[in-house]
Amino acid sequence: MCGRYVSTRGPEDLSGLFQVPGPAPDLVLPPSWNVAPTDPVWAVLERADRDSGVLERQLRALRWGLVPSWSKGPGGAARMINARVETVGEKPAYRRAFAKRRCLLPADGFYEWEAVPAAGSAKAYKQPWFISPEDGTVMAMAGLYEFWRDPAVTDADDPAAWWATCTVITTEATDAAGRVHPRMPLALAPADYDAWLDPGHQDPDALRALLATPAGGRLTARAVNTAVNNVRNNGPELLEDARPA
Repeated sequence: MCGRYVSTRGPEDLSGLFQVPGPAPDLVLPPSWNVAPTDPVWAVLERADRDSGVLERQLRALRWGLVPSWSKGPGGAARMINARVETVGEKPAYRRAFAKRRCLLPADGFYEWEAVPAAGSAKAYKQPWFISPEDGTVMAMAGLYEFWRDPAVTDADDPAAWWATCTVITTEATDAAGRVHPRMPLALAPADYDAWLDPGHQDPDALRALLATPAGGRLTARAVNTAVNNVRNNGPELLEDARPA
C-alpha cells in the first residue's frame, strides 16, 4: 500500500515537469515530508474548459482519499487512499474514475514500515523506510480522482459544495520496495503521461497496458527517523538516516 509520502516540489517545478500551466495564484500547498490521508495534494489532470470545451492540462489540489460521486457521505475517504491495479477497472468505487478521471500524483518518494520485534529490554516498534528513485527524480504516481457533491451546502456554486478527491493506484512491489512491503505505488513513465491523462482514452485494455509494470528506473530504500510515525510531525528532518536497532 501507500499510506504516507513526500511531496516537496512547488508549482513552478511541477508545471515544467508535467507541461502544465501554473495553478491559480491563490492556490498554494506547502511542501510536505509527511503527506497523510485526507491531506490536500498536488495532482496533474486533464479536463475540458467549461466555456470553450477545450481540453486543458491542470495542476490542482485534491484531497487524498477517494469519495465516489455516488457516496452518501465522505466518511470512508481515509480508507480509500489506494486502489489495487489488479481490480481498479472493475470495483464499483473506482470503475467510473478509471474510465474517465485519471491523474498523476507527484511525489519525491513514499514510506513503508517494517515491524521490528522486541529484543531484550528494547520494545517492539515500527521502523519507517523512505523509498524513492535513485536518481532523485519525481515519481508520477498513477491516480484517480472524483468529485462529490456535499448536500449540506445548498449553493452549488459555493466551492465548499464540492469535494475533489483522489486515490493512488498500487501494484506488486519491485526493487528495494519489495524488501520492505509487498505493495507499492505504481509510477508511470513520461512517455505514458499523455495517454493516461486523456479522458477520451477509455479503452480498458489499453489503459491496463499502461499499468502493466512500474516506470523504469531503480528505487532505493533507507531507514529514516521514526518521528515520521506521527502524522503531526513534518519537516526535512524526517528523512534523516536511521539504522534499525
